[in-house]
Amino acid sequence: MKSKNGYFGQYGGAFVSQSLSPLLQEIESNFKAYIQDDDFKNELECIQKNFIGRPTPLLYAENLTKHLNGAKIYFKLECLTNTGAHKINNAVGQALLAKRMGKKRIIAETGAGQHGIATACICARLGLDCEIYMGRIDMERQRPNVFWMEMFGAKVIPVDKGTKTLTDAVDEAFRVWETRTEDTYYLIGSALGPAPYPDMVREFQSIIGKEVKSQFLEREHSLPDIIIACVGGGSNSIGVFAEFLNDSEVELIGVEAGGNGEHIGEHSLRMSGKDASVGCIQGYKSFFLHDGDSLLPTHSISAGLDYAGIGPQLAFLGETGRIKFTKAMDNEAINAIKLTAKCEGIVPALESSHAIAEAIRIAPTLDPAKRIVVNISGRGDKDIFITSKAIASEEWSEFLSEEINRINTQNAV
Repeated sequence: MKSKNGYFGQYGGAFVSQSLSPLLQEIESNFKAYIQDDDFKNELECIQKNFIGRPTPLLYAENLTKHLNGAKIYFKLECLTNTGAHKINNAVGQALLAKRMGKKRIIAETGAGQHGIATACICARLGLDCEIYMGRIDMERQRPNVFWMEMFGAKVIPVDKGTKTLTDAVDEAFRVWETRTEDTYYLIGSALGPAPYPDMVREFQSIIGKEVKSQFLEREHSLPDIIIACVGGGSNSIGVFAEFLNDSEVELIGVEAGGNGEHIGEHSLRMSGKDASVGCIQGYKSFFLHDGDSLLPTHSISAGLDYAGIGPQLAFLGETGRIKFTKAMDNEAINAIKLTAKCEGIVPALESSHAIAEAIRIAPTLDPAKRIVVNISGRGDKDIFITSKAIASEEWSEFLSEEINRINTQNAV
């Protein structure tokens, strides 16, 4: 479902400065032209196959299914893409578009770091300059991803404003973009922001759902009963949901970050909580955790789910009831990682673990004939400094102390 004049119902739009309006129109016209251009599509498909590694597998999680003794669970393994997450699908599409438009410099925001890595990766491949804006707190808790972004040649710029997380990184990227539009393209990583970004991101991420439908039909000769995805801004969820929006027999469940409590600053619930309301922020109209003047503090153990807003199409689909929104708490996400690793030999990202937590919760209540697909949007090695502290704090602290001593000893020689 495409937007209508940039809107999904009442949500969406392009609430930007006069300096950015012509640029957004230019981006939209180029996107609409190139997405129908055979040469562009062939180049995109070539990169998807040979660089990203598509199609990604659809795995029957047989051991987890048996453990839960309920509905069959399948994993869409976006964690096996180059860079380890679904973010590369959109980064490649937009970077190719930017290069066709003659842009030489890419800027982007990132929270958990996967969009930053994906953007830096494709910029290296295409020979584009790259700057990534990242909240200081996210840089600290996702240091390995900062390392890899810099390895790809990107300049990672810390954002020390506000909550020092993804919300503020988005604000800073917009501010910088306004100062230099002639050669710069802002590559937004989620299905949000001013039109046409929600349509573009959905289009480039919809390959996930298209593959799921094709793979499931080939294997099961029918559609899945339920599809589950975690929801931050919304790129992986709308990516896997888009192909099934008109299939009313398929239930779509989006899982938000319940964090560690019900109060402001303890969660990141926009659609499944009571604290969010409609606002026009960061260039678009949607549900936000805000007080009318500014965005409110959020929390999630996963750096990719603590954004204060949600993509406009997801807001519309939630309001109309096509998507059911629920939540998973921090501890439920950690438990989902542990169980998935033990049962299936897969370590999912903290974000994806929220979706797995929902599957773990509902599968035992369903008929064994039911089939659930969970989008594993990323791999969990990026979260090692968070998950290790949550699961094996004493051993991890001891290791880090010993490693610091080894480094200091080596430097002293």
